[in-house]
Amino acid sequence: MAKRSFHPLIALAGGHAAADASLHGAPSRTLIEQTYATLRSDIVEGRLAPGSKLRIEHLRTQYEVGAGTLREALTRLVSDALVTVEGQRGFRVAPIALQELEDITTLRVHIETDALRQSIRAGDAQWREALAEAYAAISAEEQPIAPHRRRQWELLNVRFHEALLAGHTSPWTVRVLRLLSRHSERYRFCAMGLPGGVRDVHAEHTEIFALAMSGQDARAALALEAHIRATPDLLIRALREGRAFLPGCAPPQLQAKSATSA
Repeated sequence: MAKRSFHPLIALAGGHAAADASLHGAPSRTLIEQTYATLRSDIVEGRLAPGSKLRIEHLRTQYEVGAGTLREALTRLVSDALVTVEGQRGFRVAPIALQELEDITTLRVHIETDALRQSIRAGDAQWREALAEAYAAISAEEQPIAPHRRRQWELLNVRFHEALLAGHTSPWTVRVLRLLSRHSERYRFCAMGLPGGVRDVHAEHTEIFALAMSGQDARAALALEAHIRATPDLLIRALREGRAFLPGCAPPQLQAKSATSA
């Protein structure tokens, strides 16, 4: 893996770079944010494998930042449940598992569809205008989704889904769904390239958007549920049929055999 670098760095008083502050004193908050974002991206997109050890001494070279910056960023990722900490033994990338995917999907369906119904019922003209803008932005990126624009699409996808729910303000709902979305994203990357996994995501978004704008909250919720379940269902089917396996995990057939013999 190539080294990750964050240059140019923001200059500090006296002309010293933020990297110097990280190596010789309190780390820069900006540098911590950058390190956190890059580590998070590398975990979500699989460049840091599930279950792998995160050794500070190796990461310092890999990401070209100081130990203090790395510990701060990793602690934030522990709060996101993307990294685990093992007492005095250090950090690991959080594992992924079929059961977790099913649990995340179920929670997203329950929380997000209910929030959408409330949003549609309470939404005003300002909400509809913001939703239309979010829909137009993502539409420009997903006909089709270009591989090199995947990160931009992910950001616009989050924006569209949050715009759908913004008619009824619930900060805790947004916080919980953002956490679930981060973990769902790990599995979306696992599902990329699956045979038979082609979806018309734009058509799904268009249906949800049209139903929301026309005030059909029950039908919009059903369309959103189908949309949320689509990729997990494809991946779960492929895992159970042995056509795919999750990185860092034994194939489901071997897990079942091991559990039976235990």
